[in-house]
Amino acid sequence: MKDTVTDIPHYHPSGLECDLFQSAHTNGLPLLLKGPTGCGKTRFVEHMAAKLGRKLYTVACHDDLSAADLIGRFLLKGGQTVWVDGPLTRAVREGAICYLDEIVEARKDVTVVLHPLTDNRRTLMIDRTGEELSAPEGFMLVASYNPGYQNVLKRMKPSTRQRFLSITFDFPKPDLEIAMVAQESGLDEKRVASLVRLGGHIRTLSGMDLEEGVSTRLLIYAATLMANGMGVTHAIEAAIIEPLSDDKDVQTALRDLVATVYG
Repeated sequence: MKDTVTDIPHYHPSGLECDLFQSAHTNGLPLLLKGPTGCGKTRFVEHMAAKLGRKLYTVACHDDLSAADLIGRFLLKGGQTVWVDGPLTRAVREGAICYLDEIVEARKDVTVVLHPLTDNRRTLMIDRTGEELSAPEGFMLVASYNPGYQNVLKRMKPSTRQRFLSITFDFPKPDLEIAMVAQESGLDEKRVASLVRLGGHIRTLSGMDLEEGVSTRLLIYAATLMANGMGVTHAIEAAIIEPLSDDKDVQTALRDLVATVYG
């Protein structure tokens, strides 16, 4: 979990997502971001929080994340029992933005806590202290998940999903992705173009031999290694092939694809 206030991170809009985020923030509406891992959802939230001048609390959700982790708990400090706010409670108190990344990974009791914050009540109940916090102007709840990487046990319920405005993200179009990767890595666009072409080919394999396609993030990693002098083969091996799969046959197929793209 982290809280940040930084300079505005670089982000390339692909549509009207920035306008929708700003409108949701102005009107106190929750927002759900859907899309594959590494397509820019987190960077988008960081960009918009900085642009709006709002503090951002980011929570990476996981199997053991409970409502208490978000709201807070009593802890022993200096021999005394004191209440310590969790990131969601701090965001509500401060009128900040709380971003729950991969919300479907969290335990079921988390969604129960979120429901009063995602309707006209905009309240957070803290059962342990008896407080009922009303979210001030500026507070915004943002959540994200990957619809293509869910199982039956980890699927967002329609009753929860319909409490949010929603934006679907996907990997950028090639020309935009080339500009993004070049901007982030410092590698010239001509060499980045080959990486992006490779990424496009790998993504067509997603769902067959790979659980997920290569993310823009991994392309940036590979380009960064190359910009700092590493050879193409080693950079792609470390930043793309090894992270994508442990299966030797899949890795071999990926290496063959690299050879096809790079000649």
